[in-house]
Amino acid sequence: MRRKITVVGAGNVGGTLAQRLFERGYADVVLVDRIEGIPQGKALDILESGPVVGSDSRIMGSNSYEETADSDLVVITAGIGRRPGMSRDDLLFTNMDIVGGVAEQVAWYSPQAILIVVSNPLDAMAQHTLKVTRFPRERVIGMAGILDTARFRTFLAQELKASVEDVQAYVLGGHGDTMVPLVDSTTVGGIPITRLLQKGVVERIVQRTRDGGAEIVGLLKTGSAYYAPSAAVAQMVDSIILDKKRILPCAAYLQGEYGIDGLFMGVPVKLGAGGIEEIVQVQLSPEEKAALDKSARAVKELVDVMNSRTSH
Repeated sequence: MRRKITVVGAGNVGGTLAQRLFERGYADVVLVDRIEGIPQGKALDILESGPVVGSDSRIMGSNSYEETADSDLVVITAGIGRRPGMSRDDLLFTNMDIVGGVAEQVAWYSPQAILIVVSNPLDAMAQHTLKVTRFPRERVIGMAGILDTARFRTFLAQELKASVEDVQAYVLGGHGDTMVPLVDSTTVGGIPITRLLQKGVVERIVQRTRDGGAEIVGLLKTGSAYYAPSAAVAQMVDSIILDKKRILPCAAYLQGEYGIDGLFMGVPVKLGAGGIEEIVQVQLSPEEKAALDKSARAVKELVDVMNSRTSH
């Protein structure tokens, strides 16, 4: 029997993710969105590609959560992007309401599901989802580190004219300006990039990685990235559904690991059938540890703002 995956939010990220998962053929997919016709239309379009791509999976669209019942895995992409004139707190509160409502429904209909949160601001939304669902921390995971790492690896491969497959790197920390590429442990074909590229070049690539999302938003004018984000989520889903136990950078709720307590932070984790099966602690240089602590403070600021609102 095929597994069951729900994707909440039928926008660009959710729709593209639903297509990627359907084409894999190992799970049936439910695409949920509050706008009538959108999830149904996209699901039907994807379903009709089955004979061409060779997938016998089922996919359906819905405006309610009844059809999502007993999902093995739920991906939350619902929420709005930041609009002109909108403060960071405005975005935080709006998406907090949207994601919180989704999390309540998901926890009710699929109490054993593993949740992957994609909505922004990522780390804060993962924190809110954990609080609303009261799920164990192993079953609430944020997607950001894989995407940030993919951007870092892409830019390094371009610079060195090397295969992306031979670039090994991690980007940790919060999903935003304070993300932490681990330059000292980044290698290309086993050779440290510090021996292949000058410091200034590496710093330029690190900055471009931090600005990766904004660069795409600036080019598109309306909307934001979705091909790479959906691919990053699909990699996480593969590792969980197929129990691959891959070690991938994801946002996890830390309870003392890396000296951080009670916050979601991007760190390497082992993803398997149980969700986060291990938080992998890698050796950080003093500079990297300081940068991770700075990133944690930025995430804590958002969490404190959320908490102050719910306590009123």
